[in-house]
Amino acid sequence: MKLLDHVDDELAALARDARHVAVLSGAGISAESGVPTFREVQTGLWEQFSAEDLATPDAFDDDPALVWTWYRWRQSLVQAVEPNPGHLALARWQKQLTETGGGLSISTQNVDDLHERAGAEVLAHLHGNIAAHRCTDCGASVQLPAPGYDGFEAPPEAEGPPACERCATGLIRPDIVWFGEALPMDAFEATMAAIRAADLVVVVGTSGIVQPAAGLPLLALERGTPLVEVNPQETELSETMDFVLRGPSGQMLPTLLETIS
Repeated sequence: MKLLDHVDDELAALARDARHVAVLSGAGISAESGVPTFREVQTGLWEQFSAEDLATPDAFDDDPALVWTWYRWRQSLVQAVEPNPGHLALARWQKQLTETGGGLSISTQNVDDLHERAGAEVLAHLHGNIAAHRCTDCGASVQLPAPGYDGFEAPPEAEGPPACERCATGLIRPDIVWFGEALPMDAFEATMAAIRAADLVVVVGTSGIVQPAAGLPLLALERGTPLVEVNPQETELSETMDFVLRGPSGQMLPTLLETIS
């Protein structure tokens, strides 16, 4: 493992030669934009609840209004921030590789849409998308307007989720993965295929703790594909990496892109 605080010539050459790059992103890159992490949003009106009180199917069954309002509030927090230079650098890198016959896939554990707003195409949202919704009974996808919470630490009163207009029996829930639920298999399989087809894998802002997504970078080890981590903190994955850029993605990724452009 080569620990770096800058992009050296060896890493720059590796990135420059890569034609198929697989990127895995986690909470760290979104936190740099001001998106609170899962634990940080349990403040104010929500500090009396644990994650298990708010992010499980049982919690939604027991108190749908409480869980629905918490997630709509979280959605409003995401809407209030913008992509940071790390998101923008990945979007530019993806565009450059696509224009020259290569490709860069992005699979994210984040439930926000900051990669898309930066101009990138996302292969997989491994934990779902907080702005997407579906019916608990028939599974129909539902488009809803933005929550519009503004100026509140949290919504002042709980709001019940709407009923599904298609089946009339189910309630609308966030289309995200709750504790105890399986990851969407199509997203997971697409990410595995992208990693196995890549000649460079870049892991950005993920702690390497949340399974099974944390094990995905290890697929690169099967083929000897170089692994690069971008994170200001040491993680569970750091020791398995070939290169570790020890710094924020909003600083390190633009610098990496400059060296290969």
